Amino acid sequence: MIDEITDFLFGLKMTIISGLFLLVAVIFMIFSIDTPIYLNPAWGTVIISGIPMLLLALTRLIREKWVSSALLIAIAMFASLLIGEIFAAGEVAWIMALGALLEDWTVERAKKGLRNLIDLTPQTGRKIVNGTEKIVAVDEIQIGDTLRILPGESVPVDGEIIQGTSSLDQSIMTGESLPIDKEIGDEVFCGTMNLYGSIDIKATSLGENSSLQKLIDLVKAADEKQAPTQRIADKWATWLVPVALIIAIAAWLVTGNIERGVTVLVVFCPCALILATPTAIMAAIGQATKYGVLIKSGEALEILGGLNTLVFDKTGTLTYGNLEVSDIIPLSDEISEMGLLKMTASCEKLSEHPLAKAIVSNAKEAQVDIEEPNDFKMYPGKGVKCQNSYGEVLAGNAKFLNENNIQMDIESNLDQLRYEGKASIIVALNGQVVGLIGLSDVVREDSKSMIQNLDKIGVESIILTGDNAETANYFAKQVGISNVYGNLLPEEKLEWIEKFKKQGKKVCMIGDGVNDAPALKSADVSVAMGSVGSDVAIEAADIALLGDDIGKIPYLKKLSNSTLFTIKANIIMSMTINAVAIVCSVLGLLNPVTGAIVHNAGSCLVVLNAALLYDRHFDDSIKKIDSENVEHSHYHYHNDGEHTHSHENIKILDEIQTENGIKHMHVHKHALKRESCEAYHT
Repeated sequence: MIDEITDFLFGLKMTIISGLFLLVAVIFMIFSIDTPIYLNPAWGTVIISGIPMLLLALTRLIREKWVSSALLIAIAMFASLLIGEIFAAGEVAWIMALGALLEDWTVERAKKGLRNLIDLTPQTGRKIVNGTEKIVAVDEIQIGDTLRILPGESVPVDGEIIQGTSSLDQSIMTGESLPIDKEIGDEVFCGTMNLYGSIDIKATSLGENSSLQKLIDLVKAADEKQAPTQRIADKWATWLVPVALIIAIAAWLVTGNIERGVTVLVVFCPCALILATPTAIMAAIGQATKYGVLIKSGEALEILGGLNTLVFDKTGTLTYGNLEVSDIIPLSDEISEMGLLKMTASCEKLSEHPLAKAIVSNAKEAQVDIEEPNDFKMYPGKGVKCQNSYGEVLAGNAKFLNENNIQMDIESNLDQLRYEGKASIIVALNGQVVGLIGLSDVVREDSKSMIQNLDKIGVESIILTGDNAETANYFAKQVGISNVYGNLLPEEKLEWIEKFKKQGKKVCMIGDGVNDAPALKSADVSVAMGSVGSDVAIEAADIALLGDDIGKIPYLKKLSNSTLFTIKANIIMSMTINAVAIVCSVLGLLNPVTGAIVHNAGSCLVVLNAALLYDRHFDDSIKKIDSENVEHSHYHYHNDGEHTHSHENIKILDEIQTENGIKHMHVHKHALKRESCEAYHT
């Protein structure tokens, strides 16, 4: 009941009415309209804004055993009433209410990303029942149901595409400004928008388990953990109440003027100090949410600002974590590259091993006609054997071929692939080695520039990986990291994190959140490559990069540094204003009315300064693509008589006009899940 009354009286409408009473009191003062003290219009302000403040102070004192700033403001208000300063009492109460509204406004702006998520939560879905479409409530959808999403509709639940292809706008989930192409077998996520083709999906996650709901819950909990600076401010506020009373009583006794003591109480209220940290933290969290970065606590954001060491896992962090065929090396004059790929893919077709799947996938992309293997046998940890049109084919590691008495003289080839951090499959036909297939992880395009940006701001980068040392060093050279530790088990990564911390380093661990969970938990602050739907990644770390955009790490560091600067500036500003106002109050330069104005002006300045963080721009590399520089083009291609259609987003980066009239354009093209830079001549 008390909370409802407080919320109602502190609301916008009642604060406006309270301000109107205060305005009438000001008019009476200007025109010297005398009224009995009990008819002073400022009483309306005292009642409307003062009662909730008094209730808040008593609730915190009795229920929470907390001596809060509201208690000091209530004391100042009562002291003003005792000496007949009705207007001062009303002004203190009203500007406090106004400051609360301003804080709420800042927090609401910071949570704009959350509101967007909630607004995009679909309420219905198009369910396919016996071949017929039926609109049903989301609550009625079950796992395994088939749903149809037409162009322009939102995906109602997490699912997997079972029919059709399209492009989906995932910006609300990942911050990715360009649509993502999707095909059969790809995952789609609740709340994302289907842009072009009609698709059928099989529901895989519902309700509170959906990716969208997990993000909503995460953002709702973002401000539950207080930052260390915020806790310090709370302690200061607790001590300020008795200190303020002592100084106010001393000023009254020394000067013999009770009005000076009351003024001290008015200006001593620590509203600005209390607001300094939470408003800045919430504004920064809201700023990060806009770019697909979820910060789970203010404490994590604050610690991030003081770190000097970033520790990376390799696979899935600096690289995509997906092996692709990188080398096809025939070792016999009688077989071509495509022949070797066809032979190997046909042998690996029934294997479930990730290397086998990568080879088969590459063959399909190359439109190789894969045969059905005969007499297929798989040997776990070694390789596979089968019969096909080529003969008896073996594909596996060196141990597997040695066990089958196949002679090999390919150490130099294997060493070269191993040096380049690549896995290798040795292929033998009818007892003779005929080729090698190399597979490699792919470095993220922005990993190198990200490391360079970190170097510029004085942050050390380290790799901890389970890969062998040669592989780790090869990838480290590609991205520009010199400190590399390989062959590590999860517990050994944890030991290295602890060792770095003992050396006095402030450590941030960045990983995929699965086998890196112990290290993520142990680091001072952790960042997960939180690909949407990855529960472990989001839960294990303090911060999640929803779009798996490693390039946002320098942005995060700059955001944290700026947040810490804003917090410290706010605290210094609030303490300075209070100190000057206290001195002026003791000297009689301020009275309760002017003191209230000075004090609350400081509170408003602090909140407004924090609010500026929300719209501040930190990094040109992560800004959304300007729609004026983007051409949406449709191209038609004819290839071997087949007519295909493609949609591409092209951003013109620069354009040079040559003397002969030929125009060279450097463009950024997004199509078929890949981004590339190409030179066009028009």
